[in-house]
Amino acid sequence: MERIPEWILQLEEEDLAFIKKFVLASGSLKEMAGVYGVSYPTVRLRLDKLIQKIKMSEQKESEPYVKLIKNLAMDDKLDFETAKLLITAYRKEREEQ
Repeated sequence: MERIPEWILQLEEEDLAFIKKFVLASGSLKEMAGVYGVSYPTVRLRLDKLIQKIKMSEQKESEPYVKLIKNLAMDDKLDFETAKLLITAYRKEREEQ
C-alpha cells in the first residue's frame, strides 16, 4: 500500500475539495467557475496559488527561517511572491557570509 504524499497532508480541507471538484470537472476551469459562481480568472488565480502551495510543500527545508516563511505562505499569511523574495534575500545574505 502506497502512503499518502506529504504535500497532500499539508493541504487544507478547502484545497482538497477544490482538487476533487477540479478532477470531477475534468480540469475545466470554465466549469469550475460555474461550480463556485466566480469568474474564470478567479478560478485560475486559485489554481495558481494551489500549485505554488504544492511546489513549496514538496521542497524540504532544514533551515528554520526558510521553513517559517514557506509555512506562512502556505497558510495564506504571506503572499508567495513576498515569500520568494524573502527566501532569496536570506539565501544570498547567507552565501555572502
